[in-house]
Parts: sequence; C-alpha cells; structure tokens
Amino acid sequence: MADPYQTLGVARGASEADIKKAYRKLAKELHPDRNKDNPKAAERFSQVTSAYDLLTDKDKRARFDRGEIDGDGNPASPFGYGGGGPRGGGAPGGGFRSQGFEFGGEGADMSDIFEGLFGGARGGGGFSSGFGRRSPPPRGANVNYRLRVPFVDAATLAPQRITLPEGKAVDLKLPAGVETGTQMRLAGKGEQGPGGPGDATVEIEVEPHRFFTRDGDDVRLDLPITLNEAVLGGKVRTPTVENPVMLTISPGTSSGKTLRLKGKGFHKKGGGRGDQLVTVMIELPKDDEALRRFVEDWQQPGNPRAALGV
Repeated sequence: MADPYQTLGVARGASEADIKKAYRKLAKELHPDRNKDNPKAAERFSQVTSAYDLLTDKDKRARFDRGEIDGDGNPASPFGYGGGGPRGGGAPGGGFRSQGFEFGGEGADMSDIFEGLFGGARGGGGFSSGFGRRSPPPRGANVNYRLRVPFVDAATLAPQRITLPEGKAVDLKLPAGVETGTQMRLAGKGEQGPGGPGDATVEIEVEPHRFFTRDGDDVRLDLPITLNEAVLGGKVRTPTVENPVMLTISPGTSSGKTLRLKGKGFHKKGGGRGDQLVTVMIELPKDDEALRRFVEDWQQPGNPRAALGV
C-alpha cells in the first residue's frame, strides 16, 4: 500500500513525462536481468511497475489523489473509526459516528449496513471481523520479455509478433519514438493466478543496421557516388528505411556534403517523422590509367585548405 509517488520518487504534481522518465530510470536499474542474484531488486521492480501503471492511468491517479483508492488500487476505507470520547463523537449506547453516518449501539446488527454499502453477503461475504476488507485473491506473477526489433521495423513501426510461453502469438504495435530500452506493458499476459493473470513487460532492443545509423529521430546514411556523378550531377537511386528514392546530386558536389530527405526518419513521440541525412562519398576507381593521366595534366585552381590556415 505504498505511495506510488514516493515509490517512483516524484512529486504529486509531476507531469506524465516526469513519471515516465523516473520509471524508465528505475526500471533499467532494477530489471531482473541485471539483478539475477538480488531477489529484492525483482520485488522493487514489481513495485515500481505497479506505481507507474497507477499514475499513468488518469482515472486511477485522480481517484488516488482524492483518497478514494490506495496505492494498490484498492478502495480506501470509507470510515474513520472514532471512539466514545470527545474526538470520536461517539453515539449513545457505544456506537460510533463517521462521515455523517451513525451506527446503533448495543446489539445492533452491522452486517445489513455493510451489505448495502458494499454488496457483501452475510456470514462470510466480503468482510472479515473488525470490518476489515478481505483481500482479493492474488493475481499471477508478472513476467518480463526482451524483444529484438530490426532497425527498419523500428523506424517504420512495423507490427511485431511475439509468442508467449503457452504458445499463443500476440501482435505488438510499436509506439512512436521506440528505442532500445523502451518498455511496453501487456495487461493480463503474465502467469495465471487465483485472482487472474499478471501482466507482461516487453523491453525493446533495436538491432543495428549494416548501413543505416540513428541520430535522434533522424537516420544517417553514407552514400557512395562516382566521380562523374559528383562533377556532372544527376539523379542517384538511394535507399531509405521504406523504399528507394531518386536523390538529386548537384553538379560539382564535394565528397562529405550532406543532403536531406525530409520525413524519411523515425516516427516522433509528438507526431511527425525525422529526416534521412545522406552524406555523399566520392568513390574513385583503382588503377584507372585514363583518370591518372587526366589529373596529371589538370591543376585545380585555389587552395581547398586555405580556411584551415595551411
């Protein structure tokens, strides 16, 4: 029944972004894969996940802030118990008064009142002695998975299919801004228990690509071009994370120049997409006698290193 704000180490007025940031930091530190010899870390990881689940559910967070539910999401006790003294405002005959309700004195049968308020049955319903709420049966254990996602799939948010231990396949929709370390919760996909199944947490690992690299929400690519294409210009077929496009090379393009393909990067959390940044690299042929003779007879005007002071 811990305070979820204290569990995540955030203030009560924390924004959703602050809550997610705090959760991600703690989840990485406490993840069971990193603490295989520390059972307390696994317990703490479960507490942190439960706190995150409650605070990212707008309805549950509001109800907790109003005191209607506790940190476990269970209804808070609606009665403040008072004694017969001045503070408790005791009713005659040994009863008690709380929040405008007065419950009778000696011999009064309280079960009807509780049954009307909570739907509990007499003689062993939803309440144990002392008017304490009986705990619900425990849910099954939460489980954790790690999913390796191809670079291009992460950039294009291609659906992923995972197979659970019982053999059931689940289609997973990747969120915008997905990156290595992103965690996704699958409600009710954990182990079965008396009170129902637990949840599953899927941690994403984005695989590297053989020629694309990621730069924030942008994708970078080094594109080889010929000397003819650099000098004369033209259109060059260029790969992107979706389909190849024709990239225009201006005449006289130098090696190392970066060109931008808008909207060809990763999907952003706030909407829209990053770009693809293409750096052209002039690739010269080896042992080309004609090119060697041409360069020997041609001198480039000016000093390309003048700006460097040499």
